[in-house]
Amino acid sequence: MFRYTPLALLCSAALVTTLSGCGQQQTSPQNATEVTAASTDNLALWPELTSPLASADTEKRVQQLLSAMTLEQKVAQLIQPDIRWMTVEDMRQYGFGSYLNGGGAYPNDNKNSTAADWVALAQAYYDAGVDATQDGSSIPPMWGTDAVHGHNNVMGATIFPHNIGLGAANNAQLVEAIGKATAIEVAATGINWIFAPTVAVARDDRWGRSYESYSEDPVIVKELGAALVKGIQGNLGSDFMQSGRLIATAKHYLGDGGTENGKDQGNNLDNEADLVRLHAQGYISSLDAGVQTVMASFNSWHGDKMHGHQYLLTTVLKQRMGFDGLVVGDWNGHGQLPGCTNTSCAAAINAGVDILMAPEDGKALYKNTLAQAKAGEIPAARIDDAVSRILRVKIRAGLFEKGNPAQSEFAGKQQWIGHADHQAIAAQAVRESLVLLKNNNQLLPLAPKQKVLVTGDGADNIGKQSGGWTLTWQGTGNTNADFPNGRSIFSGIKQQVEAAQGSVELSVDGSYQQKPDVAIVVIGENPYAEFDGDIKTLDYQAGKNTDVELLKKLKADGIPVVTVFLTGRPLWVNPELNQSDAFVAAWLPGSAGQAVAEVLFKTASGEIQYDFKGKLPFSWPKTADQSPLNQGDPNYDPLFALGYGLSYQDKITVANDLAEQINSIQSNSDSLSLLDRRPAAGYSLMLQDEQGLVTVTGNKAKSADQSLSLAAVNWQKQEDALLLDWAADSKAKLVLQAATPLDASAYAQLVVDMKWNSTPTAAVTLAQSCGADCGGVLDLAPIFATKAQGQWHKVVIDLHCFAAKGVKLTQLQQAFVLHSAAAYQLSISNIRFTPAAATADLSCPAA
Repeated sequence: MFRYTPLALLCSAALVTTLSGCGQQQTSPQNATEVTAASTDNLALWPELTSPLASADTEKRVQQLLSAMTLEQKVAQLIQPDIRWMTVEDMRQYGFGSYLNGGGAYPNDNKNSTAADWVALAQAYYDAGVDATQDGSSIPPMWGTDAVHGHNNVMGATIFPHNIGLGAANNAQLVEAIGKATAIEVAATGINWIFAPTVAVARDDRWGRSYESYSEDPVIVKELGAALVKGIQGNLGSDFMQSGRLIATAKHYLGDGGTENGKDQGNNLDNEADLVRLHAQGYISSLDAGVQTVMASFNSWHGDKMHGHQYLLTTVLKQRMGFDGLVVGDWNGHGQLPGCTNTSCAAAINAGVDILMAPEDGKALYKNTLAQAKAGEIPAARIDDAVSRILRVKIRAGLFEKGNPAQSEFAGKQQWIGHADHQAIAAQAVRESLVLLKNNNQLLPLAPKQKVLVTGDGADNIGKQSGGWTLTWQGTGNTNADFPNGRSIFSGIKQQVEAAQGSVELSVDGSYQQKPDVAIVVIGENPYAEFDGDIKTLDYQAGKNTDVELLKKLKADGIPVVTVFLTGRPLWVNPELNQSDAFVAAWLPGSAGQAVAEVLFKTASGEIQYDFKGKLPFSWPKTADQSPLNQGDPNYDPLFALGYGLSYQDKITVANDLAEQINSIQSNSDSLSLLDRRPAAGYSLMLQDEQGLVTVTGNKAKSADQSLSLAAVNWQKQEDALLLDWAADSKAKLVLQAATPLDASAYAQLVVDMKWNSTPTAAVTLAQSCGADCGGVLDLAPIFATKAQGQWHKVVIDLHCFAAKGVKLTQLQQAFVLHSAAAYQLSISNIRFTPAAATADLSCPAA
């Protein structure tokens, strides 16, 4: 049963102490100017807590270890590099206290790494980290990973529904079981620290991390966040940190779900009372559950970045709320502070961040931090406090006693990756998370013994149904073959129908050989993560209308339509709802796609297998510009309210005449983006040479002949640019390939951001292709020779230059083909077509 507690109950003394004015239900930031700066006078707004794990014996051991450490050893504990930029010898030399694998990082850059491969790397880092023959201090390092919906970076792991789906299920016992299963699979790879749960309360669904939030309702977030902590770490007083239990992290502290306009890494303008009432509840419950680490957020509060917010990190979290674990920064988050860089930031440590996450620049950051500590820029007492917290967590986690991770109970045992018991938990989570929004004429549940058409680009696509943070950071570039223990939604439907002697046909475009009795259409958002998922409007198709046209075609043929919607947030889908007889919000269900069919279909004998249990954890918009939209807001008017969800017993009809007119701003711009960190929908990025094509699916790739390498690098944000490195005499090209020919005739210019560090010694060509014997090539070397090196430039090419070379702009197949005739390095980002505006950088003959 859906256990919904009104938001107003958060104001009760039993949940939050002394929240003045809480009963006003003011959730918008319109009164934010009343409290524009933190003050210790507001501390009474925060609950006064004590650590549930405080121990004199632990503190004695911390002090013994601390007193034996050199300053160099202490500073090393504060730095956290990524495995892609840290060797085993680096660990031996510096003795880093922790390290991580970011999304899409694997041992030896091998996506197919097994549990044994992961453990071998963990063992090597451990041995190097405790090697006291050089600078080591015999203190075991910690390895952290973003296992946010299962051990999602490892092939074959159980991929659970993202948090938004778990919020729809709202079953704390189930979430705890998911945490325990995830911890076991992570332990099987030798990793001992999980960067989860995310306890953000998403208040604007345009935010690209909305699916990482359990709900817009802090009551739900508070309960489920604590449940995942207990699942990962174990319960206090019983199995805390026992075998198969790992270190958990409550993230991202604080207010990341309440930024202006839903902008990731943006600014939260809530007053302090609302910061406590809305955004702090998951931290309060996580602290009560004994969470050992808290991750600082990228966002700001009233303009002040959280990584440098001493009041919230130290005064509130550590002192008022008694948190005695460690605060870890997010990916180069310290580098965003005023006066800081990725390689130098005393301010973050002084504010209360205990471990700086420095994926690429750990060694440089170590050296600068050591110098700042020696100079007193970081006080010795602050260094000792940070190291004490790190040691305290390692002691409580039993890392000194557990020794090398290869010796643990689960380490290296591949059978625990995607274990059948864990897959059963995932299937239950999928079944309970599905929300039935519409079921006119009780079309569902379906009889399996009939002709079923399954269509839509999400039907047989495990990567799409899993979403971001799956095998790669953005969740892109995956095929069904990358999920050896996964099932697509189609495979589950096929199993249900054929077992009852029905027939099933899979057709992505909706065509069919024989008219079906019913069509199941699986559509929705493509994978994304973090700021890459920020949107301007909740309009699902944003004027493209491809999915609704598919639905209209089926309805015109007189076929009943069931729409299964894959999404990381509620979206405006009135046109799609109008064309659907039944509509299911499936969220991002993960690898157990077959569980969707178990709810949609009856048994062969006509009995309901599983009823719909899910209830909306977020309000569903009535219009495309209805952001933010949260229960308790003034003029709250959703299409479906928080807590809505039909069951098979409900006889409710949703009208087929929902308003389809959009009177709000559109997300469409005058530009057409071809690549913004990743290729736009309908495009593939490939490395092409005489030996063939290599499709780029992760953050690193090499051409088949190894003469061209590609790596994602940081420019303005994490991995938002591509570094291309050509060897001498390379024949390899970077190609942006369109799935269907593109008509670019409405645009005037091709624009790309570029950086180069040297003048080219040979031609660097940019080409476009419109098919066999159709295309044109331009040389960019003259541009590079006239602009400053080592800086980013917006390079603008008039499309008539390509037209003059013979390119048919109405049928572009390869809109961007880049090649260097000599050894050369070039960084690129943001490839797009634009209307005329900017002055071109390259003279060319008129078309």
